Amino acid sequence: MHPDTALALHHARTADLRAEADAHRLAAAARHPRDLRTRLGWTLVEVGLRLAAAPKPVPALP
Repeated sequence: MHPDTALALHHARTADLRAEADAHRLAAAARHPRDLRTRLGWTLVEVGLRLAAAPKPVPALP
């Protein structure tokens, strides 16, 4: 293979790999806040269920 052709193919493949890496990085960044919202939402649901399921007894008046 001619060295110029090999170098051109190398540069094309490098550009493709960099584009894929950028797309992956952007997708991961977009996915992160949704995961945080999901965890926060389920934590709030758990706290709400604990508050609703275990009512504290009312102390008797003397």
